[in-house]
Amino acid sequence: MRRVVFNQKGGVGKSTITTNLAAIAAAQGQRVLLIDLDRQANSSRYLMGDTPAAEGTGSAPFFESSLKFSVRPAKPGDFITETPFENLHLMPASGELDELHTKLESRHKIYKLRDALQELEADYDQVWIDTPPALNFYTRSALIAAQGCLIPFDCDEFARRALYELLENVQEIQADHNPDLQVEGIVVNQFQPRASLPQRTVQALVDEGLPVLQPFLNSSVKVKESHERALPLVHLEPKHPLTLAYCQLYDALAEGDAE
Repeated sequence: MRRVVFNQKGGVGKSTITTNLAAIAAAQGQRVLLIDLDRQANSSRYLMGDTPAAEGTGSAPFFESSLKFSVRPAKPGDFITETPFENLHLMPASGELDELHTKLESRHKIYKLRDALQELEADYDQVWIDTPPALNFYTRSALIAAQGCLIPFDCDEFARRALYELLENVQEIQADHNPDLQVEGIVVNQFQPRASLPQRTVQALVDEGLPVLQPFLNSSVKVKESHERALPLVHLEPKHPLTLAYCQLYDALAEGDAE
């Protein structure tokens, strides 16, 4: 299964959600690849801390290789590095993605990620793709390559209004490039169950018929500790309520895969 986590709004928890769900999948014995396409490289740092990526690995070198002719072209696996976590591999991001963007767009390399993941299909049970907070070349590449799309939502009224534009953009990708892409649902993040505004905002999504996933992910300082220590929650504190909520969310997605 190939999933992309996407929202055009920044600060909604894309990297946190991507990394924690990927880590749970790996902890349950799945062979997992996380691809970081955001120049901020938050998912990469979440898994690797300050450890530099192996030389030549990363999403920027992967895309750059598509711009060059080579008698012996590199294979997709050459751009992937191991992480400290069993079963979990990473194609890390870097700021070099910015420098490549215009060249890749002008050379129509939008299908390269899809082709690479099809080539890697036998090596991984799951692929998770973290995207930048914009509908740019990298996000489109991810949506074209993926089978499922999760949309993080941070209980903000402006974000609720922007969801329709986001869903229209995904629908356009479906129609023009990837009919197999499915919006699996909206992941409610940074939820505050005792506050009335988040409850009303989420209920409005449900009333509008949008696919809101359960359970909601509550706000917790444990997430910041998890980031600081470069330990996904399932490794930092497996019994924490937020970790258990992530596990329940992952299990719900896995059940959908089995159907």
